[in-house]
Amino acid sequence: MKNVKIVVIRKEFYPEFADSYLTEGKEVGPCPLMNVGDEFIYEGGAEMPKGLCPWAWIDIYRGVNALSAGATYAPWNNQDGSQILCCTDGIRPVVFKLEAVNE
Repeated sequence: MKNVKIVVIRKEFYPEFADSYLTEGKEVGPCPLMNVGDEFIYEGGAEMPKGLCPWAWIDIYRGVNALSAGATYAPWNNQDGSQILCCTDGIRPVVFKLEAVNE
């Protein structure tokens, strides 16, 4: 099994949806839990890396686990051993780059 590096590469925010669907509207702003550049290392098992958002972990775990086990996404991705995933918050999603790394 390989370790997987998880890096926050983008945060999005859609204020027009926030005003329509969130109690606090656009005042809530982008995700307050993650920041661009945050890095985490998955070392196996089902244990979430410390500091990672639990909701995002649920969303990306399947991809993290697959890369750890040696999954490949070629020919769809041009960088084998990596994948781009995001949490499922439709108003303020966070985008992650996953990369299998040697221990």
